[in-house]
Amino acid sequence: MEQAELLASAVPPLIEWYRKNRRTDLPWRQDVTPYRVWISEIMLQQTRIETVVPYYVRFLQRLPDAACLAVVPEDELMKLWEGLGYYSRARNLKKAAGVVMAEHGGELPRTAEELRRLPGIGDYTAGAIASIACGEPAPAVDGNVLRVLARLTESDGDVTKEKTKKQAAERLREVYPSGREAGLLTEGLMELGETVCIPNGTPLCSLCPWRDLCLCRAHGTQSDYPVRAAKKERRMERLTVLLLEREGRFALCRRPPSGLLAGLWQMPNVPGTRTEEEVLRAVEDLGLIPESVRPAGRSRHLFSHVEWHMTGWLIRCREEKGAGDGGLSWFSPEEIRGAVALPAAFRYWRKKITENGD
Repeated sequence: MEQAELLASAVPPLIEWYRKNRRTDLPWRQDVTPYRVWISEIMLQQTRIETVVPYYVRFLQRLPDAACLAVVPEDELMKLWEGLGYYSRARNLKKAAGVVMAEHGGELPRTAEELRRLPGIGDYTAGAIASIACGEPAPAVDGNVLRVLARLTESDGDVTKEKTKKQAAERLREVYPSGREAGLLTEGLMELGETVCIPNGTPLCSLCPWRDLCLCRAHGTQSDYPVRAAKKERRMERLTVLLLEREGRFALCRRPPSGLLAGLWQMPNVPGTRTEEEVLRAVEDLGLIPESVRPAGRSRHLFSHVEWHMTGWLIRCREEKGAGDGGLSWFSPEEIRGAVALPAAFRYWRKKITENGD
């Protein structure tokens, strides 16, 4: 069977399977609108469904439409997003909402082509919104979809390459239905990859609507697909975190406006693993006089491409007269817990300076 014919044959059983087996408890599958699909798809990037659900509900309660999102203060937006990671996603949501208000009358465009022009919306998200909320026959190809298609067709294309993703989208576009079934196919592909044709472990082929069509199942090659290039090893960075206390308040500073965790709050830190003497000098360089210092533990945080190994010191200090603020802002423990968005990398240290922790 030719690949195009195989894909065409696979569409009806998948839609039928999804109608009968889809999860109905996900809030973004209720009252479907382009805005609600957009928020859910951005949150679901690189993040588990179970993690996203409470964030999504809280976000929609506070920011139910593009008008609210466009004007929300950035610090409040970051607090709503705190813990989801990849904070540029949230900033792009706000930027895109501004464009929607200025150029589209407050309503998201309804075609994938127009959606792709908004900040932070790529081919996948545009296809998801356009097909699920608007009925456009627009594929949404991500890792889940690439995996199930690779196993169905026994494709040798490297799923880490953009070329493979574009080829898969083109092949799907040829067989995509329109109207309500466009959304059913998009969500069916997602659900199949999340619950049956799973990424880790043995796929649940006996439950799959494609079990009689799948070439990998027919040849027993499920574990060989999808094909992907080996991941690069993460580089390791060591940091020394300074938990600076002054009159019951603790110091935070902003990260640089670009790069990793751009513009977010953090505890002051210096590169490398520093000795106590070096820590004291670093505190003095900030225009502060250290009065006591003690070790505050160690933590590790993994990003996609780098891992941080952090050593902390708790330093009680006072400001040297006329020294300026050294770029620091001072917050009570209650403010740090309740109002300030801290990246997950610094949660361990937040627990160290708040009595009850998370």
